[in-house]
Amino acid sequence: MDARLQRRIQRYGWDRAVDFYDQHWMKQLLPATQNVLERANIQPGERVLDVACGTGVLTIAAAAAVGNDGSVTGIDLSGKMVDAARAAASALGLVNCRFERGDAEAPPDLEGGFDVALCGLGLMYMPDPERALAVIAQRLVPGARVAVSVWGQRSRCAWAEIFPIVDAHVESEVCPLFFRTGAGDTLHQALGAAGLTAVATERLSVTLRYENGAEACDAAFLGGPVALAYSHFDTATRAAVRAAYLQSVAPYRLGDAYAIPGEFLIGYGVNPAAV
Repeated sequence: MDARLQRRIQRYGWDRAVDFYDQHWMKQLLPATQNVLERANIQPGERVLDVACGTGVLTIAAAAAVGNDGSVTGIDLSGKMVDAARAAASALGLVNCRFERGDAEAPPDLEGGFDVALCGLGLMYMPDPERALAVIAQRLVPGARVAVSVWGQRSRCAWAEIFPIVDAHVESEVCPLFFRTGAGDTLHQALGAAGLTAVATERLSVTLRYENGAEACDAAFLGGPVALAYSHFDTATRAAVRAAYLQSVAPYRLGDAYAIPGEFLIGYGVNPAAV
């Protein structure tokens, strides 16, 4: 897929998903969120960059960790995600974080260097995640830490059929390389290629729990990366893709509920000290 088209799809897709994202995904993604924050080990007074910040979950947690002597900057391609993050931070009275709309591969001009960079489940949507990591590394001070998360191996994410199910009804693939960063040692190599040292990756098995099929479908189709495509489907197509998705996760049905396996991959690296 052309990189510009992929960015456009992601930008407007997440604009569409913003009203449903936290409701359906904040709890499900908590293990990845907690692991990224643990790896980052954010300290009071530090400057933090949160790339693909979404609704600001990591950004706001980082703002609490750095305190009033530190600062946090969140950037995201989706303008509506940025607006939601600003509103969430404002509601909490936070004055040490700011948000900008921008592309991770060519982020807005940001003053000075950062002590920590975060990217929670954002690299999978980028046309060139390796370039994004390299650009992030360029904005770090010597000794800065990088902590990221992506979805893991496709074979360990039982919800993965959502993409071919939706792609069968659209002209171009929604997320053509979604699972590439979580496959094998791709993320480990990308962190190293960005010039980071002490690189480490860890796989984390999780279970996505839904009370019923409607909740599972709403999470998949309204609050995630296929939201834009789904919004253009007519009533019959929506019913068809929801039925197909539930059929794909039928082995994980427990009565009315669903317990769908998934995997996160957590990555870490350190910007080397200047020679």
